[in-house]
Amino acid sequence: MGGSGGRIPPERPRSGLCAAMMGGMAGLEGMEQPRRHGSATAARWSPAVEDERALKALELFGNPTEGEVPLPSRPESAATARRLTQVIVLRHWGLSPKMTEDAVLLVSELVGNAVRHTGARVFGLRMRRRRGWIRVEVRDPSRGLPCLMPVQEMDLSGRGLFLVDKLSDRWGVDLLPRGKTTWFEMRVADR
Repeated sequence: MGGSGGRIPPERPRSGLCAAMMGGMAGLEGMEQPRRHGSATAARWSPAVEDERALKALELFGNPTEGEVPLPSRPESAATARRLTQVIVLRHWGLSPKMTEDAVLLVSELVGNAVRHTGARVFGLRMRRRRGWIRVEVRDPSRGLPCLMPVQEMDLSGRGLFLVDKLSDRWGVDLLPRGKTTWFEMRVADR
């Protein structure tokens, strides 16, 4: 997923424009979004339940730490992305169940956005770890940008980027010559 992207400098102000105004997703053009510490309600997830399926997904689709894993742009691919994230974060990287739970939830949100809003046939999943951080990236061929919307407690949809914003330490969008990469990063304690 490397290459020279069209990353927009962080000092650019946030846009309040959304999909209807821009003909696609719009808003946080390449900006890193610092975590706003607060509480975000999320469904509980148990790593033990998915263990065998997660290992099978790794075998079938490949390792997203070794290169981008292409997945079909279908709703069921969110489950595959969750399973790949689980096996990498919990088993390969040996991080906590809570860190795994949060990463699984957030990858599901990014994949859901790629499937619902981009019109792509395929999207890519990649995961990286460097000292003190993990990074999860979802690449799709659309240059439409996601929009972080205000969320009310009773809202049933539109909470994806809200959760990414609350549970990750940083997130953003990098424009590419053909498409974009939406990513989040989380701090981890190195042993």
